[in-house]
Amino acid sequence: MPDFSPTQYAVPAFVLLVLIEMIWARYKRPDAYEPRDTLVSLAFGTGSTVAGALFGGFAFWLFIKTYEFRLFDFGEEWWKVWWAWPLAFLLDDLKYYWVHRAGHRIRWMWAAHVNHHSSQHYNLSTALRQTWTGNFTFGLLFAIPLVLLGFHPFMLGIVAGFNLIYQFWIHTEAINKMPRWFEAVMNTPSHHRVHHATNPLYLDRNYAGVFIIWDKMFGTFQPEVENEKIRYGIVKQLGSFNLLWAVFHEWIGMLTDIWSAPWKHKLSYLLREPGWTHDGSRETSDMIRASWQERTQSKAPEPLPTDDGQTA
Repeated sequence: MPDFSPTQYAVPAFVLLVLIEMIWARYKRPDAYEPRDTLVSLAFGTGSTVAGALFGGFAFWLFIKTYEFRLFDFGEEWWKVWWAWPLAFLLDDLKYYWVHRAGHRIRWMWAAHVNHHSSQHYNLSTALRQTWTGNFTFGLLFAIPLVLLGFHPFMLGIVAGFNLIYQFWIHTEAINKMPRWFEAVMNTPSHHRVHHATNPLYLDRNYAGVFIIWDKMFGTFQPEVENEKIRYGIVKQLGSFNLLWAVFHEWIGMLTDIWSAPWKHKLSYLLREPGWTHDGSRETSDMIRASWQERTQSKAPEPLPTDDGQTA
């Protein structure tokens, strides 16, 4: 049985690439890095590793127990079944799309995932803003169907590691666009910049991990538009470089809402989309986008009449 963690081997490359991007930013984009923001991102990465070591054991135990009820068996030497690896990678990326989408549409999961979006800067260090509290959501349940199909938890852990490594390089403004064929199939810096934007046009779009085709298949794709300058972060910005506030602010907000809400609405504050309120005092991403579209359309110029009395 292989004992291999691809992310451990990738860490030196991560550090090197961040340093290279810092040099690029110094001459090309001085505002791309903010020292305090970068330190928070590095602390997020360190804390996420510790949290995974402390709380990841339950997920692994659950997957191993579930594996006993698998529908298909790849044999005792499952790691030698070559065709299972690319299939596992593809299916794991599809699973990631739905976990990620749920992380934006279910407040309980958003409380953990918001960490990754909390920076108002977009650079390679932002990729290190990984959750400390993801193990306290039900995101791990999305992997259960893959385990039941016969993919060993170790195999899923390895392909998920490569998926995470791929996503590192797309957190940059140093790359504008990749070749058209690549942009059509793969997730890229351009596609992922959209995902990190707070502009109404871009909110809750491009959930892909590796393959952007999932967003195109399920109606959540939005290309980056040249005349729509991206604003990064979250709708209600942190306004602070306090690490613990960055980690736990949405958990505090969610629990506060649940505590103060009428009994019939308490569960909705856990399972409805971020921004939902029973009294309409805040806005969801769908509401923000609808308001923006209404304003945009109201500002559109009236069509000019043509010679035949029709409008152009």
